[in-house]
Amino acid sequence: MNIKSLIGSGDKIMGITLPFAIIGIVLNVFYPQWFKMNIGNTGIIIGIILLVVGVPLWLTAVFQMVKFVPQNMLITKGAFKIMLHPIYTAVALLVIPGVSFLFDTWVGFAIGIILYVISRIFRGQEEKKLDDVFMEEYKTYRSKVILKWI
Repeated sequence: MNIKSLIGSGDKIMGITLPFAIIGIVLNVFYPQWFKMNIGNTGIIIGIILLVVGVPLWLTAVFQMVKFVPQNMLITKGAFKIMLHPIYTAVALLVIPGVSFLFDTWVGFAIGIILYVISRIFRGQEEKKLDDVFMEEYKTYRSKVILKWI
């Protein structure tokens, strides 16, 4: 199994998302007043909760990918049992917004939305490949995922 199998569409997804992230972060550094949410301790608490859920979910998915993809195994447990694309989804909907709350800026929400939308656009390529390789096993797995719509 080559590195491209581990990356999937990640290079394309990040290639599109990264320029938006860089621009947003640079603007936030130079003009923080444009991006302030001003929600105080509530934002810190929400940020911590999102990170406590999102980081382990993301890390679990990354470790599973590194371990099982080189073995040509379909991952159906852990983070992948919860959602189809836990690496992209956890980062886009939990980790980046969690950091955004901690830094009291809405720019992270924009980056997360862009990452999520772009990952949804490219997910079809990954899913087709999985369907071609794992056939019935992949169909069965998809039917058992808890949050199919994410």
